[in-house]
Amino acid sequence: MIFKKIVQLPFLLCFAMVFQIYGQENKYNGDPDASFETARKLAFNQQRKQAQDTLSHILTKYPDYHDIREFLATTYSWDADYKKAQKEFKSILDKDSQRKSTWIAAIKNEIWADKPYIAIEMTSQALKIFPEDPELLYVKATAQENTNNPLDALSTIQAVLDKNPEDQKAQDYKISLDQGLRNNSFGIKSSVDVYSKVFDPMQYHTLKLSRLTKYGSIIGKVNLSRRFNENGAQFEVDLYPKITKGLYAYLNLGLANTFLFPDIRYGAELYKSLPHSLEVSLGFRTLKYSSTTNIYTGALGWYTGNSYWSIRPYFTPGDGGTSTSAALNYRKYRSNAENYISFGYSMGVSPEINQFKFDTADAEIINLKTQRFNIGYYFTTAKNKNAWGAQFDVAHQEISFDPGNYFWIYSLSLSWDLKFK
Repeated sequence: MIFKKIVQLPFLLCFAMVFQIYGQENKYNGDPDASFETARKLAFNQQRKQAQDTLSHILTKYPDYHDIREFLATTYSWDADYKKAQKEFKSILDKDSQRKSTWIAAIKNEIWADKPYIAIEMTSQALKIFPEDPELLYVKATAQENTNNPLDALSTIQAVLDKNPEDQKAQDYKISLDQGLRNNSFGIKSSVDVYSKVFDPMQYHTLKLSRLTKYGSIIGKVNLSRRFNENGAQFEVDLYPKITKGLYAYLNLGLANTFLFPDIRYGAELYKSLPHSLEVSLGFRTLKYSSTTNIYTGALGWYTGNSYWSIRPYFTPGDGGTSTSAALNYRKYRSNAENYISFGYSMGVSPEINQFKFDTADAEIINLKTQRFNIGYYFTTAKNKNAWGAQFDVAHQEISFDPGNYFWIYSLSLSWDLKFK
């Protein structure tokens, strides 16, 4: 028994020495400033995990090195790990509430976490320590804008400009807020279709008036058409009500008393945001000519960087079976959502998107073989007050009364919208 204990003793001593050496290797032992600089370079070169490991390692020996902890928290914010960031920011502010940079970073973290009301509350606390500080007022305005209170944000940013009229950042933000407060717009769109044979050119014009409210947008339109030496008008209303975050709807009603348009058209669609910048929708359209045409549709959209892709099929049941058509669209955005270039390609004809191409006799002829390509360019001027657009389409379409034969359709559309308060 004694011999057995004597044998075990060296083994335990060796184990303790190995454990001690292992612990010493994991304890930070170096120049914290040099390691901090290395971690910053890693973080700014998309090696965030390595940077975070280095920063955390330094903090094991220097837990009150607040610059390091603040930067660690900021990298968590960049990675959308907002709870981890919040914990680190709170740790600093509990020990030193006089760090303005930490307050600003912590407030931004709450804004990015979609918690603007918490951000506003934190800003109020920080402004008690740093009264009328322009940087804190700026992030407060950002939080207020994120609560859908642009007027409050405008008032806050004006307080910054009252103290420093030359603050360029505040000036630019005020301009942006002013533009966002232009909730009304008036627009005109004109199009012409030129056919390679059979038909004379056809004209389409739309006058619209829209208003954006906190419940969604409402758009009233008058559509005018000149075809077959006849003129006609359609009155239409579009609604985009907000239901809850990430969920909204589309509602439509149109009335006309001319064969150039459906007598009645109505429709509805539900849109839902999904993870990974995806959006899906499902809905229907109904067109009433001498008979009724029902169209079922939906869409899948994907935002990636400054690009947007969408695909939309149309299914139209009829006596001869169900007609199917589809459209693929791509947009490349520039400075904002109203400045972009677009491309589109579609196959088949849907009465929903081609209703202006049908008269009463053609209302149910929807199995035509058609390919269409379009390119559009949209831009704004006068500080986004005016929005302009131009689109060119080329279509190769089967003739409805002469199956097997085709004509070319060349279309040009021009649009202009004026935004005002």
